[in-house]
Amino acid sequence: MRKDSRLSRMLHVLVHMHHQTSPLTSDQIALMLHTNPVVVRRTMAILKAAGFVSSGKGHGGGWQLAMPLAQITLLDIHKALKEGSLFTLGLTDEHNECPIEQAVNTAIDDVLQAAEALVLERFSQVTLDQLAGDQPPLGMPG
Repeated sequence: MRKDSRLSRMLHVLVHMHHQTSPLTSDQIALMLHTNPVVVRRTMAILKAAGFVSSGKGHGGGWQLAMPLAQITLLDIHKALKEGSLFTLGLTDEHNECPIEQAVNTAIDDVLQAAEALVLERFSQVTLDQLAGDQPPLGMPG
């Protein structure tokens, strides 16, 4: 199963935007991510609708940050991208009448839900300026 890397890829792009003095075009971002500009435009449009980036048309146009990285968390981007479950472990349902399978599924599901809650809580504490090196990582000495 292929991993969904949209979150990490968009975090990468947003931090690069922070370090740029001019907007980045979809073509430039596509080269950076080794993907198609159409995929970039589609994903960036999601971030634009959420208010994290803006875009300009024509010569000198492109994508740029609409707010400082310090105001954006990993959780914000995760939610904007409408990422599904953080984990791709699947529960089996081939023998859903089997009490052992039900117990296994319940145990795995409980653990995954607890782990996801912890990850999302941590995501809410990490701002993108920390990724850019503008702030020390949470829990690290300044």
